[in-house]
Amino acid sequence: MENINFKSFQDAGQAVLQFLHKHFGFDLWMITRVEGLDWIVLQTEDHGYGVQPRQVFQWADSFCFHMVAGKAPRIAPRSEVIPLYATAPINQQVCIKSYIGQPLVKEDGSLFGTLCAIDPEIKSEAIVQDMQLVELLGQLLSSILQAELRQIEQVRQRELLQEEASKDELTGLYNRRAWDKFLRAEEERCKQYGHPAAVLFIDLNDLKKVNDSLGHEEGDRLIQNAAQVLRDNVRINDIVARLGGDEFVMLSVENDKTGAETLLDRLIAAFAEANIGAAIGLAMRHPSQGLFAALAQADQNMFEYKRWKKASEAVAYLK
Repeated sequence: MENINFKSFQDAGQAVLQFLHKHFGFDLWMITRVEGLDWIVLQTEDHGYGVQPRQVFQWADSFCFHMVAGKAPRIAPRSEVIPLYATAPINQQVCIKSYIGQPLVKEDGSLFGTLCAIDPEIKSEAIVQDMQLVELLGQLLSSILQAELRQIEQVRQRELLQEEASKDELTGLYNRRAWDKFLRAEEERCKQYGHPAAVLFIDLNDLKKVNDSLGHEEGDRLIQNAAQVLRDNVRINDIVARLGGDEFVMLSVENDKTGAETLLDRLIAAFAEANIGAAIGLAMRHPSQGLFAALAQADQNMFEYKRWKKASEAVAYLK
């Protein structure tokens, strides 16, 4: 690794995986992210298993799940003699006879993911003597990761400042051009670090009715009031944009499903309190599909909610 210039966590990770493969000879080395129930593959050095970055496994099915909990060893030259490893569901998906694992942690000490390896052959017991090497490289990756995660917020703030000119004149929210740029930038971060993220698509129900009956000035006021509701009820790092007409979107960065659903409930209540009819669709980013797929799904979920709402109102009217 002496000729490698560690410019990023990505570079350092790839160099570490290549070095460890040469040193230990395991067929698969991975850097992973743990997010909720998901075990997300970020980087690999693969020589036989066919595992690719962005694949997602069940965290509780893995050897690493037990290793991180301190219930099974970090190096298992013969994993089948370790009861928790022998019965782990991941064994039903791939052949594993030996294992190495090391936690990767965030700055606050919480779990980010793992540095780990598996092989279809039993290894020599002598590899246990190299545990300190694995720990050292795991700590190196954790330190680089912590520094980059601290920098991410500064990068996001610079991106926001650079797009100050790309604001919607009526609402002061970001416009479609800025939104597309933010989405692409955040998608790259999600790929590198496995961040969870949510996309919300918001459509106002009564804009046409207001425009037709009360005039476009009242319609503009409705749009401005809706924009203010969104500004008042999002987290500081969330990005809100107006795509045009009565359509708004929101990117909730580094937010898991529970947090995103809490945000959705808050927005629904806030629109109701402001007496603004709105349909909202929520979708979480899936690691294998990305943010643009989540945006399309959020749009679809919003339309499905609208159809359901209209059907419910029609049934209520008939009763």
